[in-house]
Amino acid sequence: MTAHSYDDKFELSSASAEGISSPTRCWTAAPNIHTMKITVLLADDHTVVREGLKLLLNSAEDVEVVGEVENGRQAVQLAKKLRPDVVVLDLVMPVLNGVEAARQITREVPSTRVLVLSSYSDDERVQQLIEDGATGYLVKQTAANDLLKAIREAKKGNAYFSPSISKRLLDQCRDSFSRGAPVRKKTNTLTSREAEVLQLIAEGYANKQIASELSISIKTVEKHRQQVMNKLNIHDVAGLTRHAISKGIIETNAPVNLL
Repeated sequence: MTAHSYDDKFELSSASAEGISSPTRCWTAAPNIHTMKITVLLADDHTVVREGLKLLLNSAEDVEVVGEVENGRQAVQLAKKLRPDVVVLDLVMPVLNGVEAARQITREVPSTRVLVLSSYSDDERVQQLIEDGATGYLVKQTAANDLLKAIREAKKGNAYFSPSISKRLLDQCRDSFSRGAPVRKKTNTLTSREAEVLQLIAEGYANKQIASELSISIKTVEKHRQQVMNKLNIHDVAGLTRHAISKGIIETNAPVNLL
């Protein structure tokens, strides 16, 4: 796991941190009681991206990066421990994707605001993140201009979207009002656990490995696996993998687990 910061450190082990199968060291900044800086947790699987974001954010006097992680499960765990003001979250990450991580963080740490920072900005994905509680959604191409403002607005409890996304959302609302269209309803939505199992299946994990990763029994994994197949009406691993790729849950070049 790559989870860094600067002054203080703590260790997550397989006995104390659900979902991490080997001893892992996380680095986090010690809280500064003399300032009222906006605390931020960064979650992105690309080290170069995290370093660039950290440099940008720490250049602001009112913002402090208190931790950084490389996958969604780590983001959920560290958000629960640090309770930052804002989590800046990439969407496509290994082990647990950003969509599901956002859902879990907003449910388990409601005081923390989630800002999504992604190269993907299709309407379906944006809508899903809004439904799951994300405060804002930024495209990476404009992050340098928008991110600090978005973090400050999120801290105030306000939503913030990249201009291109805001325009599309506004156009959709106008269209819905003019046509009197009903609110879109979710159908056969996967639970958080089912979404986790789907991603791990798509990443090549066997049932035994999924059970170990999620700290559940193999029988429970099999139950979730069947529920996923029934809800999606997809009954083979290849089909589930294609679905995960099409929905941006994993990337086409994502590493496959071979252990």
